[in-house]
Amino acid sequence: MFLHFGIDTFTDREWGDGREDPELFNPTELHARQWVEVAKSTGFKYMLLTVKHHDGFCLWPSAYTEHSVRNSPWRSGEGDVVRDLAEACREAGMSMGIYISPWDRHEMTYGNSPVYNRFFKNQLTELLTHYGPIAEVWFDGACGEGPDGRKQEYDWHGYYRLIRRLQPDALVAICGPDIRWVGNEDGVARETEWSVQDPHPVYHDDFTGQVWYPAECDVSIRPGWFWHESEDDKLKNLEQLLDLYYSSVGRNAVLLLNVPPDDRGLIPEPDAQRLRELHDAVHRAFAVDLAVGKQVEATGEHPSFPASNAVDGDPNTYWATPSGAAEGVLQVDLGEPVAFNLALMQEHIALGQRVESYRLEYWSGRAWSLIRRGTTVGHKKIDRFPEVTARKVRLVIARAREAPTIRRFSLYRAATPG
Repeated sequence: MFLHFGIDTFTDREWGDGREDPELFNPTELHARQWVEVAKSTGFKYMLLTVKHHDGFCLWPSAYTEHSVRNSPWRSGEGDVVRDLAEACREAGMSMGIYISPWDRHEMTYGNSPVYNRFFKNQLTELLTHYGPIAEVWFDGACGEGPDGRKQEYDWHGYYRLIRRLQPDALVAICGPDIRWVGNEDGVARETEWSVQDPHPVYHDDFTGQVWYPAECDVSIRPGWFWHESEDDKLKNLEQLLDLYYSSVGRNAVLLLNVPPDDRGLIPEPDAQRLRELHDAVHRAFAVDLAVGKQVEATGEHPSFPASNAVDGDPNTYWATPSGAAEGVLQVDLGEPVAFNLALMQEHIALGQRVESYRLEYWSGRAWSLIRRGTTVGHKKIDRFPEVTARKVRLVIARAREAPTIRRFSLYRAATPG
């Protein structure tokens, strides 16, 4: 869950200019535990807070600027939104990440690259040492000119070294070496989405060969990223959110869904209710795996990794073709004709992403008929299709970079097919 929250929440803007009066920031009902309760109860794995957007206003009392909550009326200047969320996440067993904009339209040293880079690293140090474990540090690439007209040059690798030293388990995202931006703000991954990528020339300048660089899909539940009262009735509907789920999580990517707190400091009830609807719909769709435990066979299997591993419900086992075999067929007998409209596949990505081309087929009684053709699988691929009724179904892997490893092949019947 992305949480766009800050001075823009109170100015009705998307991008502030850094000249906002901190007196405007006053979320009198702010309750980070409510944010976490909404996120955890609706299936989110961790939360990412905009601790500083382009306006430079800090949601923590930074020692390096006056443009922060310390100079706001909220809690008489004694509040710390980052601390509140960190404590609420820790209590709930939820991980927390931070979005911090390198572009700072308030800071006068911005554009004086060496000086500003030291300033930014000082702020990063505060965030990475005062609030416990940080799961992800999210950088966007916004960059402008400073007050003297000079364009800022970010010390990306200096930032990365600092993060690795202070929070070695933190993922560095978007303008970073660990997580890749999918390339749009629509929440949609490609049909062919590889986590194996060529190194980015800036973020991976010390890498050779290919790197593991999975995609993250960011999108907002509302038209804007920050809360605006005028958008309270413009939330994405359930069908749109389901499409986003299948187009991101279902395409070997991560969905980063923005749900902005309002000017009270709470996630609005309409947003929370829409998330509950989404969670319930996804839960119902994947409640019963029609293939788990069923009879299965393969055209080829490694003696240590039999076909039955793909349908045993155990995430630690997988089916593999014999060494060197980049093709294979996994056939499941459901025991009787069964109706289904979803297929879910997962590779054992500890050994890499390998599948390049596959197809799903069902036995019509006379011949094998095509359900869907696909390309990549990766961590998770979900195919939606018009409902099929069949007893036998097969996954045909037509091409792979190495012997494919499939840890899960599942079939479902969703009540509301796409």
